[in-house]
Amino acid sequence: MFIRRVSSTDMELVLLISLFLLTANTFGDGTGSDVTRLIVKEDDNAILMCSFPESIIDKMFDWKKQEDKKEVFFYNEGEHYNNGRSGQDEQFKGRVFHFEDQLVSGNASIVIRKTQPGDSGNYNCDFPHDSSSRRAHVELIIRASPEPSLSTINQTNDWALLECEVKGASPEPVVEWRDGAGNILHAEEPKVTKNKEKENSFNVILQINVTKSDRYTCVSRQEKIDHQISKGTIVHLNRFEVDIKTVDKTDDGVLVQCSVRGASPEPKVQLKNRSGNTVPAAEPQVTERGGSYDIILQTTVKKTDYYQCVATQEEGGNPLHAETYVIVPDQRDSPTGWIVALSVVSIILVAVVVAFLLLLQKGFIKLKRNQGSPSAPSDSLSSSQLPDDELKQTLNA
Repeated sequence: MFIRRVSSTDMELVLLISLFLLTANTFGDGTGSDVTRLIVKEDDNAILMCSFPESIIDKMFDWKKQEDKKEVFFYNEGEHYNNGRSGQDEQFKGRVFHFEDQLVSGNASIVIRKTQPGDSGNYNCDFPHDSSSRRAHVELIIRASPEPSLSTINQTNDWALLECEVKGASPEPVVEWRDGAGNILHAEEPKVTKNKEKENSFNVILQINVTKSDRYTCVSRQEKIDHQISKGTIVHLNRFEVDIKTVDKTDDGVLVQCSVRGASPEPKVQLKNRSGNTVPAAEPQVTERGGSYDIILQTTVKKTDYYQCVATQEEGGNPLHAETYVIVPDQRDSPTGWIVALSVVSIILVAVVVAFLLLLQKGFIKLKRNQGSPSAPSDSLSSSQLPDDELKQTLNA
């Protein structure tokens, strides 16, 4: 049997009593008794106050949780749940202790160690043998206020579906979405479920569809304990336009222009090829209009390929891109190439003719005339060149 007593070594807990009294609220319960409301953070220790005007070492007092009549702590003339007495509810075993050194002064208070949401409820301290039916009433509220968890379920250029999840909150919170101006936004009905791991704690999921760029905040309000906690996110909807086109053909290649219109905040604009490599370009031309930006980026590409204009915003949103196929003509097949080639051939032919005429004029080249032609008579004819009759006369002579 585990036995633990709150002795002088735990007197620091007694010092906390005054602090709890300062922060607790006391109100009537409708029966003439006062109820003390005590709010304690989850996993902290809770001191439930109860006192008697004289020594209670030889008396009896009993602490019960009223909602389910659970036995919390029982003391009777030195015998109690932590020194062998049976009957304590499993929920409180090893977690509830009294102030033994303070019994002589009538202190019947108890401390609940490492509180959990399931400890929330109404507690009564009774002195059954006291004729005045003296008792104390404490409403214990265990506060579990986890920070909301935010996620983007889906997003397009025109809208985004946001989700806020509050897990393990106690007491049950009111969850709502607010825009950058603090306005509460209309959303779907929240999905509320009880946390299976912890009694008296709740899980809440709330989704909302937004259609403009803004800062959105999910607020978890626990009205019963006047507490709220929130978390925000920035949404950028890609409603700007991205375009890419060929502007001109030059001797070096094809001039390509990448355009972005109406982007906010200012995006980073790049031109990329099919392999995803960034194509070097000149500094972009940026124009700002009322918080939105128009950007023009130009560069000359020298290779036939698919090219993308990619615009990326640093905070949120997926990159937008536009794509085009650019054909860069082969210089050898271009009209300019043929003109250059023909010009070179013409120059070569003219040079050859001029050189030939000069050599002919200088006598380095002589034209051999055909002797059998009428325009080229000869003083002597060979036998092969004479007519038959003349050949015979010549032979006879």
